[in-house]
Amino acid sequence: MKALILVGGFGTRLRPLTLSVPKPLVEFANKPMILHQIEALKAVGVTEVVLAINYQPEVMLNFLKEFEASLGIKITCSQETEPLGTAGPLALARDKLIDDSGEPFFVLNSDVISEYPFKEMIEFHKSHGGEVSLMVTKVDEPSKYGVVVMEESTGQVERFVEKPKLFVGNKINAGFYLLNPSVLDRIELRPTSIEKEVFPKIAAEKKLYAMVLPGFWMDVGQPRDYITGLRLYLDSLKKHSSPKLASGSHIVGNVIVDESAKIGEGCLIGPDVAIGPGCVIESGVRLSRCTVMRGVRIKKHACISGSIIGWHSTVGKWARVENMTILGKDVHVCDEIYSNGGVVLPHKEIKSSILKPEIVM
Repeated sequence: MKALILVGGFGTRLRPLTLSVPKPLVEFANKPMILHQIEALKAVGVTEVVLAINYQPEVMLNFLKEFEASLGIKITCSQETEPLGTAGPLALARDKLIDDSGEPFFVLNSDVISEYPFKEMIEFHKSHGGEVSLMVTKVDEPSKYGVVVMEESTGQVERFVEKPKLFVGNKINAGFYLLNPSVLDRIELRPTSIEKEVFPKIAAEKKLYAMVLPGFWMDVGQPRDYITGLRLYLDSLKKHSSPKLASGSHIVGNVIVDESAKIGEGCLIGPDVAIGPGCVIESGVRLSRCTVMRGVRIKKHACISGSIIGWHSTVGKWARVENMTILGKDVHVCDEIYSNGGVVLPHKEIKSSILKPEIVM
C-alpha cells in the first residue's frame, strides 16, 4: 500500500518554530510530527509514502532519508510549484500513487495527532465497498468546523455542512482518508479542495463512507492545540505503553523525558511535559504543560507552564515563563525575567519582562 501526506503550507500558525524547520519536522512528544504518522502507516503495511510539498522539500527529504533506512519504507516527494489546495496534490502525484495492485491508498493531513487506527480503517473500507473512507471525530463545538452528516448504522455520508449555524451533527472530518485509485480520475490538476469539491460529488453518488475515530484526535498546527494535543497523547501513552513515561518522586502526572536529558535535584516536573534530547534542567525547576525541545537549558528555580521552549534556548534563574509563551530557536531569557505569552523569534536575548502577550522580533 501507498500513502500521500499533505505537507504543503508554511506553518504560519506555529511560528516562530517553523521559521527554523518545516512544520512536519517540529518535534511533538520528542519526535517529528510527521514521523508519528509514517511509523503508524508502516505498521499497517504501507511500503511507500509520498510527501505532497511546496516548501523546503530538500530539508524534509534530507531529514527523512535516515528514517527511510531505519524504518524500511520508501519516502518520496511530489513538489508543487504553486499551492494546489487539498485535492490538486493528488492529481500531481498520480503517477506515484497508481500501480498495478489496484489497492486503495491513504491520504493524511500532516498536523493531526491521534492513535492512528489505520488497521480498522482498512477493514472498514473493505466492508462497505465504496470509493472513499473518511475518518470523522466527535467535537464539542461543531459550529467551528465542517460537519459530516452521515447515516449512523452504515456510515454512508449524506452531505457536508460548513460551519453550521444550527446543529446538524457533531462529527467532523479528521483528515485521514482511504481512497480507491478511481478517485484520481475525478481530480483535475489545479488548485482544488478535496473536502469542498471532490467529496460532495462522491457522497451524492453514495460512494463515500465515514468511520468514527476511536481514541483522541488533535490538529496540533497551532500552539494552544499543540499543548492540548500533548496532554491527550501522553494520556493515550499511559493507557497503551506506560513504560515510555518517566517516573520518580519529582514527576507528577504524565511526563516524557529523553534519556540523554539531565534533571537536577528538587525539581517538580509535570503534568503533561515533554523534555527533549540533551536538555539540562538545573535544580529547583518547576515545569508543567510544556514542551522543552532539544538542547535547552533551564536554570535554577525557573518556572515554566503552558509554553513551548524552542531548540537550544536558555531560560535564566528564577525566570517565569507562562501563558503560551513560545520561544523560537536559540532564544536566551535572562535571570528573573517574566514572560506572559511572549512569542519570541529565533536568536534573541530577552533582557526585560514581557508583561502581556506580544511578538518580540
